[in-house]
Amino acid sequence: MTEAQIGIIGGSGLYKMDALKDVEEVKVDTPFGSPSDAIILGTLDGIRVAFLARHGRNHTLLPSELPFRANIYAMKQLGVEYLISASAVGSLKEEAKPLDMVVPDQFIDRTKNRVSTFFGEGIVAHIAFGDPVCHNLAGVLADAIACLNLPDVTLHRGGTYVCMEGPAFSTKAESNLYRSWGATVIGMTNLPEAKLAREAEIAYATLALVTDYDCWHPDHDSVTVEMVVNNLQRNAVNAQKVIQETVRRLSDNPPPSVAHSALKYAILTPLDKVSTATKEKLGLLLKKYI
Repeated sequence: MTEAQIGIIGGSGLYKMDALKDVEEVKVDTPFGSPSDAIILGTLDGIRVAFLARHGRNHTLLPSELPFRANIYAMKQLGVEYLISASAVGSLKEEAKPLDMVVPDQFIDRTKNRVSTFFGEGIVAHIAFGDPVCHNLAGVLADAIACLNLPDVTLHRGGTYVCMEGPAFSTKAESNLYRSWGATVIGMTNLPEAKLAREAEIAYATLALVTDYDCWHPDHDSVTVEMVVNNLQRNAVNAQKVIQETVRRLSDNPPPSVAHSALKYAILTPLDKVSTATKEKLGLLLKKYI
């Protein structure tokens, strides 16, 4: 199977990468089922990457329906070591305006019923997750945004992403609660990805693309669906430029990442006590340690 060191997950509005060349669709089977869609392998400026539309290319999957484990495991199967995750978000701060880009360094989990670990079934692992994104990868991503000088886009380095269950958006009371916590943006998808990527020893960073202010904002009622869709489209164009520049920088100088050895001290169960079936299921993650 063709491999790619760099993976991209595209969120709402970003269902394909127009600059990809030598494109090949790959259907990947994983022990956790099928990913959201076929993974698109191609080259960006001659650099091999793997692209996945998070909600499917026709946006058919709710956030709660996403096969998070299959998506991340499939990237691991394809050899991905660095994963850039683009995500549409609402802003919880006045200064993070629509069309801005945030590269969060923290998450708050407000999801309810999502499996966000590969482990269980006779094997226990507890990853360190105090710093939930790869600092070095996030730095490359932020530097790529900064160098492009995109019109109407302000870069926000760091910040907290609240990951809610959805699919309904927040109440005003919830939105103001998250603001009181100091959170920057709100979305519905990236925290399970970040946890699973860390377990899979993949460096992970989020490119959060602001589409609108969340409902706390006094001008929220003047926001129309047309405005949000227009912002999604503009964000998608900008995101592709950012991803292309980030991929170029990663290819020139891939940074070290603590994520690449995240399981070294995380597995508590003696591996000789783990069933053969479970070891086979998680073979891709465990092979370095068996």
